[in-house]
Amino acid sequence: MAREVLTPGSATATDGNVGDSSYPPIEELAVSTTDPKAHATWLTQEAFDRLKAELDGLIANRTAVAAEINERREEGDLKENGGYHAAREEQGKQEGRIRELNELLRTAEVHRAPDKVDKVELGVVVSIHFDGDKDDTETFLLGSREIAKTTTLTVYSPESALGSAITGHRTGDTVKYTTPTGAEIKVTIDKIAPFTG
Repeated sequence: MAREVLTPGSATATDGNVGDSSYPPIEELAVSTTDPKAHATWLTQEAFDRLKAELDGLIANRTAVAAEINERREEGDLKENGGYHAAREEQGKQEGRIRELNELLRTAEVHRAPDKVDKVELGVVVSIHFDGDKDDTETFLLGSREIAKTTTLTVYSPESALGSAITGHRTGDTVKYTTPTGAEIKVTIDKIAPFTG
């Protein structure tokens, strides 16, 4: 399928403003929605099993939630039936979590943490210090937030500002990143180690 990129002066549309050269150029953005690795989630086998068990439990509970809704519906006027509305709201939350877990498990990549590490990557425990202050430190796991329930470590996603800034760097490297609020922060990587669970 051929794609046409419209830029000022090249438009053939009848809208007089489209081809007006006073408008800035239109930039073409290439976005792949078919790359399965683009949205993959790194999980340990333990985290995957825990999420699968949660999904199985929610699916098994569907009949009980449906029965609760039917029971509340029989109580009378639905406009003023708080129990019915609460049961429907609970069903909506449960179905949302089922969809979320299905997608997460569908795109999950189950890995063991690397045995030996020489750079920051998924499944690595990282110790850093902020802005040249060796006392202002933080130690965390670079991985999926879903793995957070299986460890006492703080977990940063590789898509987070800090996670994306340090990925691929080595011990001793100093990296700058911009927070969502616009603050620029500099960190130095003190130590990297495999995640042991």
